[in-house]
Amino acid sequence: MQLVPQVLKLLERTGFRLLILAIPVGIVAGGGALAFYFATNSVEHLMLEKFGHFHPPLEGTPESSFSTFIDNLSISHHWLLFLLPALGGLISGWLVYTFAPEAEGHGTDGAIEAFHRKGGVIRGRVPIIKTIASVITIGTGGSAGREGPIAQIGAGFGSFVATKLGLSAQDRRLLLMAGMAGGIGATFRSPLGGALFAAEVLYRDPDFEHEGLIPCIISSIIAYSLFGAVTGWKPLLDTPLFHFDKPSELLLYLLLGILCAFFGVLYVKFFYGMRNLFRKLPIPNWLKPALGGFLLGMLAMFVPQVLGSGYGWVQAALYGKMALWVMLVIALAKILATSLTISSGGSGGVFAPSLVIGAMLGGTFGATAEILFPMLVQDPRAYVLVGMAGFFAGVANAPIATLIMVSELTGDYGLLAPLMLVCVVAMIVMRKNSIYEQQVACRFDSPAHLGDFVIDILEGIKIQSIADKGRKPTLIPEGMTLPDILDKIAPAKTTYYPVVNGDGLMVGIFSMTDIRRILNEDIPPTLVIAGDIATKNVISATQDEPLTEVMKKLTARNLDEIPVVDADEPQNVLYMMSRRSLLAHYAEQMEKTKPKYQT
Repeated sequence: MQLVPQVLKLLERTGFRLLILAIPVGIVAGGGALAFYFATNSVEHLMLEKFGHFHPPLEGTPESSFSTFIDNLSISHHWLLFLLPALGGLISGWLVYTFAPEAEGHGTDGAIEAFHRKGGVIRGRVPIIKTIASVITIGTGGSAGREGPIAQIGAGFGSFVATKLGLSAQDRRLLLMAGMAGGIGATFRSPLGGALFAAEVLYRDPDFEHEGLIPCIISSIIAYSLFGAVTGWKPLLDTPLFHFDKPSELLLYLLLGILCAFFGVLYVKFFYGMRNLFRKLPIPNWLKPALGGFLLGMLAMFVPQVLGSGYGWVQAALYGKMALWVMLVIALAKILATSLTISSGGSGGVFAPSLVIGAMLGGTFGATAEILFPMLVQDPRAYVLVGMAGFFAGVANAPIATLIMVSELTGDYGLLAPLMLVCVVAMIVMRKNSIYEQQVACRFDSPAHLGDFVIDILEGIKIQSIADKGRKPTLIPEGMTLPDILDKIAPAKTTYYPVVNGDGLMVGIFSMTDIRRILNEDIPPTLVIAGDIATKNVISATQDEPLTEVMKKLTARNLDEIPVVDADEPQNVLYMMSRRSLLAHYAEQMEKTKPKYQT
């Protein structure tokens, strides 16, 4: 076991550590995608097809199989079909709120929150509960997608690997991203789109987490290859051979981008408005997904097309086999259905429903444009594909990843110019709205990058110049037992506690988080001593170090406090310096520089 840390240090020095670790993350993400894929299909087959007698079109079906033009909403089914979403909501709600409440809703947002605000940490049980609950939700007809659960499966394993290997918070975040990329790249058969999505979806503005792009690409390639080797290499959706060679048609695509943004705002506001409404209901949280499922079943009595992922209906629209009014009704009903499923606390992703809504909007727009401007429209079916990308690019603020993903999952690259225009326009028009609540505007606003942008102000200042902002350390003898430790640190004002030997020299350090971890274990407190709790690999600073270097150490390891030691005797702790004190000093320096900039 001593070999593992040595190998990791060697890989870190050569710059290959994260690239190597992205490989097992990709393998697990691909395996998780496979397990989720087969589990969801099995539950759907049992519940929707066997019990509900519900047989919607399937994605990837050849055009020859769509011999009938769909000009009404009727579809054969059993009356039991409308009760299945309520049953799924009841089971998934109980699972989630009993074992992992943070797994409710759409999982991609959970991964984004973990990246920005939790140091990349995802509880080990969350991906498992999320997976089971989502399989039940989607398999019983819930209007949800697979990207959220699979994003948390991959992200959760990336976080787990980094935690077990004792990597920094920064590395843990990057492996979390790699896990997301692998899961999404495999599930949607989109290796490049999955990698770009994980790097782009973190921010509302056009910004990327570029440090994680290469690990994301490696993980996505591995996961996609594993998934494709088992399920096949065909794109998720089959499309006619679209092409673009009529620049004047860009005017219509511009209008489509604005339309996607308008409906995107409607979708986001309705989605979160419904969530707020469900939160106010005076019933237990675990029953709310069942209520959402029941209301979904009522809606499905009139528009059964809202059940499940809905890719089959997108496939029909891509072949031009759906009436204009049918597509418009499905688009509006899908907004309501997705809100009832996920905003009530149900488990699933928003990617698939968003693609369906966008496809139906695009199909409606294309059919209308062909009637009004027949000389401009080359192929009204092309608007289905472009609308699909434009709508999600707007609601997710991820135009680059979305246009690549839609091209990959359809296998059609003939519409790249319209796709680029519609995705960018939809995002620009909808900038302040997002289906992912945990997105931040840009890297500057991310807690994950707190301290990355203070280098210029702190450059050249030594930590000894702000020694008065430090706090006296609470030194803990290495042989002190846990009960005595708790008594000693109770009045302390510091966050970390250096552990010292008989000569008063630091041999380790621990935090309140380490104490909580020990308290959760079934070990008699009197048998636990400080030396057992302490981390031996102490990150410290010397008095002559620049504040820039100290801030980098705090940020890289996600530390709240760091011991400042004597340069000649590195085990002699002089005082503790907190991140808050450094940022307060930064704020003071900024105030001093304001007059210079104002003049």
